[in-house]
Amino acid sequence: MVISAPPDVIRLLSDPLRARIAEFLAEGPACTCHLVEELGATQSNISNHLRALREAGLVATEPRGRFTYYRLLPEPLEAAAGHLTTLAARARDTSDTRQEC
Repeated sequence: MVISAPPDVIRLLSDPLRARIAEFLAEGPACTCHLVEELGATQSNISNHLRALREAGLVATEPRGRFTYYRLLPEPLEAAAGHLTTLAARARDTSDTRQEC
């Protein structure tokens, strides 16, 4: 499954733990053990969220020995931010117009 639309990225990151994982990975690549230690969630829970983020194209994996490191990818986040910026501009531009009933 590849999530391509910015609203889907926004929906995916609306989960609090996924958002915290993304924030942690924004500081640099990390493996599951780092995330478990930092976030206090179980390894299986972190792994499930990482799988969703990877399948969505938000993180990339890099094997290092017996560990897999996860790296946050900026491009999908930039696309989602652009979508929100465009949406905000449209709302600002049309805030005084009303549709007739």
